[in-house]
Amino acid sequence: MRKIFVVLSLLVLASMLLSACGPAATPAPVAEVPATDIPATEVPTAIPATEVPAWMAPEGALVAYPVDAAPALDGVADDAAWATATEIVIPVSGGFDGFSTDVTLKAVYDGDTVYFLMTYADPTESFFRSPWQKQEDGSWKQIKDPNDKGGDNNTVYEDKMAFIWSINNSIKNFETAGCFVACHAGENSDLKPYGNKYSAAEGELGDIWHWKSIRNAGQIDDQYLDWTRFDAEKSKEAGRKSDAKESGGYADNFASMPDPADSTKTVADKTKPGFTSPAVDLTTGAPGYILDSEKVALDQAALDAMPVGSYLPGIVKSPFVGGDRGDITAAWNWEDGVWTLEFSRKLTTGSETDVQFSDLAAVYYFGVAVFENAQVRHAFQAGSTSFVFMPKP
Repeated sequence: MRKIFVVLSLLVLASMLLSACGPAATPAPVAEVPATDIPATEVPTAIPATEVPAWMAPEGALVAYPVDAAPALDGVADDAAWATATEIVIPVSGGFDGFSTDVTLKAVYDGDTVYFLMTYADPTESFFRSPWQKQEDGSWKQIKDPNDKGGDNNTVYEDKMAFIWSINNSIKNFETAGCFVACHAGENSDLKPYGNKYSAAEGELGDIWHWKSIRNAGQIDDQYLDWTRFDAEKSKEAGRKSDAKESGGYADNFASMPDPADSTKTVADKTKPGFTSPAVDLTTGAPGYILDSEKVALDQAALDAMPVGSYLPGIVKSPFVGGDRGDITAAWNWEDGVWTLEFSRKLTTGSETDVQFSDLAAVYYFGVAVFENAQVRHAFQAGSTSFVFMPKP
């Protein structure tokens, strides 16, 4: 049996070897594709989409929003343009007699102009700014703050506010310390009870927007700040100065009289008022000013005819003309214990004493102060606020 099994195994192995050595299989024919003139289509490489980051304003910044229709400056602030802007709130404190308030601000801009809306609570509309009052003996006297030793009126004054901008970011540390870098309280206290204002070094310039509720006429007073130190004769205002003008502005309501040194000229007679207007309320002195366009000259007979106790405003005013002192157009209104101010200025003015909003991608810095019936003792902001322009869509 063993021999038979070996023989069978050899036969099977021989059969497998013959099968493996047989001829190769013929491959199946492949259909030939005829050539054409149509170029091959290239599959484009996929380009990943790039996300454009959303524009973000600095934290706490006042943002000027782009608008198609500018708001009307009327002190009402009911224009649609303001509804598009987001407000910020800046607390100010440290004013006379502890006055403090919250300043609410909005801003918008169109092609070449930027607009601001400012509101803040103030319990009184202060228009009783050193008016004239007729005395029992028929003479006239200007009402004064009995505690004012010079430049520090806090009882018979006006409401005011101020912005200070760092021009070209030239005032060192202004972006963190704000107006404090230019305030020098206590200097020359025998002459100026509230100190001086000036920048620390040559070349540091600030733009001051100084609103005066009684003395300004449809404008905010455009002033500036430099590094001038106090000098009682040459620079009593130290670094605070006014931009140039050709005419207009405000003046004391004085009568005139012949110049004792030259009879062909006149000088101010500071013993009595020189003008009134149809708008003046003699019982209160409101509105606190006389428009130059409406002023009526007073002779002695007219003054004598007025009742004892009558009030006449101490200021005659008109808009600034020429130069750049009147660059900031404004309107304002006090109602129910709140001041509403709307004001605007061209983005660029060309003046070296103005902040220029020429780069809408830049960050600008300002500080704000509020004067509640005070000549100098204002409530102030701690630090500064950044101001930016939202890009147009």
